[in-house]
Amino acid sequence: MKIAFIIVAVVLALLLMIFSWAIYRLTNPVGYIKKITDKNTLPVQQARLFADVKDLTSIRPHRHSGNPEGMQKAVTFLEDRFKEAGYTPILQTFQTPDKQSYQNVSAFYGDTTLPRLVVGAHYDVCGEQEGADDNATAVAGMLEIARLVQTQKPALAYCIEFVGYANEEPPYFRTVHMGSAIHAQSLKAGKVNVKGMICLEMLGYFSDAPNSQLLPVPFLTYLYSSTANFIAVVGKWEQTEIVSRVKKRMMEACEVPVFSINSPNFVTGIDFSDHRNYWFAGFEAVMITDTSFFRNPNYHRATDTIETIDFVRMTEVVRGAYWAVVNF
Repeated sequence: MKIAFIIVAVVLALLLMIFSWAIYRLTNPVGYIKKITDKNTLPVQQARLFADVKDLTSIRPHRHSGNPEGMQKAVTFLEDRFKEAGYTPILQTFQTPDKQSYQNVSAFYGDTTLPRLVVGAHYDVCGEQEGADDNATAVAGMLEIARLVQTQKPALAYCIEFVGYANEEPPYFRTVHMGSAIHAQSLKAGKVNVKGMICLEMLGYFSDAPNSQLLPVPFLTYLYSSTANFIAVVGKWEQTEIVSRVKKRMMEACEVPVFSINSPNFVTGIDFSDHRNYWFAGFEAVMITDTSFFRNPNYHRATDTIETIDFVRMTEVVRGAYWAVVNF
């Protein structure tokens, strides 16, 4: 009887250790955070974020793969904004099986022979809608980070490639015809030393209402907030270090709570954006997101308009993302 009791106790202890390890790995705590108190060193401009979201959501016809004119207007918008910030934009043109041409728009900061950090956001929308949160907020955030990098001119041991992607949305979603898939595979083929990739995906919808946040797996309600007042850093189960690094830097500069999750791909939503294609190319990548359809009722609807965006909290998120980019 005593031996049986000892065996059961040992098994339970091992199970508890495994469970604790899994929870630790899943939530990825980062320890002590020293907050940046002087926000003047991180001058993200809310007015510019608003202006870029407004300009993108005003494009007609809407910027999706079925509207080449709208897509071209979005490309021109990105080119113009990069040029205004002091960059020389580069177009990566590719074709889908129907012979339609699409373009990714890139801009580089720093010596391109150095290891590369990719910061990307898709500029297309799902059908006939303005796509304010999905994904004008992320494009605006990327452009603001690019502006700050150019004006602050941090001395980095890596180069940054900012990229606006075509074709994240259906009918090309989760296919090799996503702009980010084309881009990631070109980096792999070119044997580029990719330090990491940060995908910006929906940065502007928040709520303080109780139970406004859904989660992909029921038991996660015991680990994460049920109020949609936070931003999330999402990564693969085995890529905890990059998630921890981005999360910690964001927490240092951002007043919005920052949560993270490392999870297997099969969990719904974990790979639902452009970062997935860098995983498939063998690179480390994370997604910064407001969690999309797990909180935003306007997801892929005509109601995804600029009036639904919380620009105060979005500004904080972009500030945190900038700090993560220049301290990667």
